[in-house]
Amino acid sequence: MTKEKLFKILSIVCLCICVLVWVPNIVFQVPSPFWLLIYVIAPIGILFAALVKNLLLIIANTFMFFSFFIFMFVGYFVNSFTA
Repeated sequence: MTKEKLFKILSIVCLCICVLVWVPNIVFQVPSPFWLLIYVIAPIGILFAALVKNLLLIIANTFMFFSFFIFMFVGYFVNSFTA
């Protein structure tokens, strides 16, 4: 297995882990502190994606890095229309 393929797989794994740590909070409405792992795992995924020069993985991992702020914005935006 080449380094490029390994880095791509590791970047995808980091992205999947970032998505999975949000599942308890978003889907099951169970407060879980594991979402804080995105601030550790997402930059690692960005680094691996940058080493492979895969723009889609860089954008996806960056999106996950800022996902807390995106969820906050969407939550406040939706709440402003319902109140």
